[in-house]
Amino acid sequence: MRLHIVKDYEQLSSKAASFVASQIIMKPDSILGLATGSTPLGMYQNLVKLYQEDMLDFSEVVTFNLDEYLGLDTDHPQSYHYYMHTNFLDHVNILRNAIHIPTGNGDINKSGKEYDRAILKAGGIDLQILGIGSNGHIGFNEPDHILKTETHMVRLTKETIEANSRFFSSREEVPREAISMGMGSIMQSKKILLLASGESKAQAIARAVSGEITTVVPASLLQLHSDVTIIVDEEAAKLIN
Repeated sequence: MRLHIVKDYEQLSSKAASFVASQIIMKPDSILGLATGSTPLGMYQNLVKLYQEDMLDFSEVVTFNLDEYLGLDTDHPQSYHYYMHTNFLDHVNILRNAIHIPTGNGDINKSGKEYDRAILKAGGIDLQILGIGSNGHIGFNEPDHILKTETHMVRLTKETIEANSRFFSSREEVPREAISMGMGSIMQSKKILLLASGESKAQAIARAVSGEITTVVPASLLQLHSDVTIIVDEEAAKLIN
């Protein structure tokens, strides 16, 4: 693992965007695994700016998102389809058929298998971007005694529901289930970029970086990957030994 500690969220967002931009410049047809949530938002804004300044071209890029809530239509303001298009995809020149986001409706088992096949057909993920939950989850792979390798349906923990309730009008509106890329596709990515900001992520980052490798902290499994870069701000890094 390569750990980069920066001063604040602004520096984190800038450094993360530069990392992703370098990947695209070196390999214009990169397969990117994308994350949602508040942490990568600044990174996406910086990437859009680079595109608008003619410094980055997304025309050959293919993307696969990590997850989606179950039961939300793609145009729901809190769906990850809506998040990705509103904050990033609609502002760069990526082809529509190059965008892949799990569907939260219909036969989840079938769509999960199709999603995994699409990733394999594309050649696997070159760079997977990850956030981290305060309980150590990545994607929506929640702490458990076992973790599934394939794209699958997940029952969200109370901690995740509580953390994500800030995006909804009330806690009751947060979906209780999601579809998530499994640990198999994540760990098979050629490179991984993990981002974390804020004191609320400090314990999870410490356990991911230097704690025991355990499925109870899914992010700790990243210690087994050969090419992981972690960018955190000072608040998120305060518990790292």
